[in-house]
Amino acid sequence: MAVSPRLSPAMNVLHAAVRKAGHRLLRDFGEVENLQVTSKGPGDFVSQADLRAEQTLKEELSRARPGWAFLGEEGGQAEGEWEWRWVVDPLDGTTNFLHGIPHWAISVGVERRIGPDRTELVAGCIYNPAGNELFWAEKGMGAFLNDRRLRVSGRREMVQAIFATGIPFAKVPRKAEFSATLARLMPHVAGVRRFGSAALDLAWVAAGRYDGFWELNLNRWDIAAGLVLVKEAGGFVTDPQGGETHYETGDVVVGNPILQPRLREVVAEGIAAAQAARAAASAG
Repeated sequence: MAVSPRLSPAMNVLHAAVRKAGHRLLRDFGEVENLQVTSKGPGDFVSQADLRAEQTLKEELSRARPGWAFLGEEGGQAEGEWEWRWVVDPLDGTTNFLHGIPHWAISVGVERRIGPDRTELVAGCIYNPAGNELFWAEKGMGAFLNDRRLRVSGRREMVQAIFATGIPFAKVPRKAEFSATLARLMPHVAGVRRFGSAALDLAWVAAGRYDGFWELNLNRWDIAAGLVLVKEAGGFVTDPQGGETHYETGDVVVGNPILQPRLREVVAEGIAAAQAARAAASAG
């Protein structure tokens, strides 16, 4: 693919890095049965592929921007003072990857410090090597899939909408909140999808494939790039209460401007119902 003239120098660096890491992941994906795998917890795996991809990204990004910090899922942490940092998930959708399901991605966000206790996400890139789809966005410049401009969907009715989410597994907390939300949402929408990659879920909202997405307890590397994509594609991003704590808490609700507020209300109702049920059980 020819380099787009829209790319800033930092985005050129990012595109090159994720493509290099993606080529290595595709090779590993073709030999997935030979990968060594360990478990970080119930249903949460890390493979040699994750580690190698993060190392490739760290080397490429640090070479191009040596003064930038690096926050990565598999071990790279931003320490001390920093002005700029990469927020990296080298393989979002590891379980899909290890089962031979071609729905996984590299996700890298760019975060800038704007005050003693304030930062902002200014760019992001989500690359699906198996589909050769490169989603990217820079603040104020729009969101793109390869070289095509993206916009969130224009659907206005819940009954026509498809939403995405992540189903809590094993001992992941807040399963009751998920179940209560799902019970309230499903009778009123066209469908709910769980494809196993929060990064791609967010990218697909930006591309108009999904009308919205919600999930609780996500990590910063899961969502950093996707939040920029959704906003630059014209979508809304909040926490379930309608506030701005989503990046810190990992409780995220996104969607097009019409349906996101409605989805957010349902998620908030589900959370409240689960909390009330727990309180009643404790009192009993």
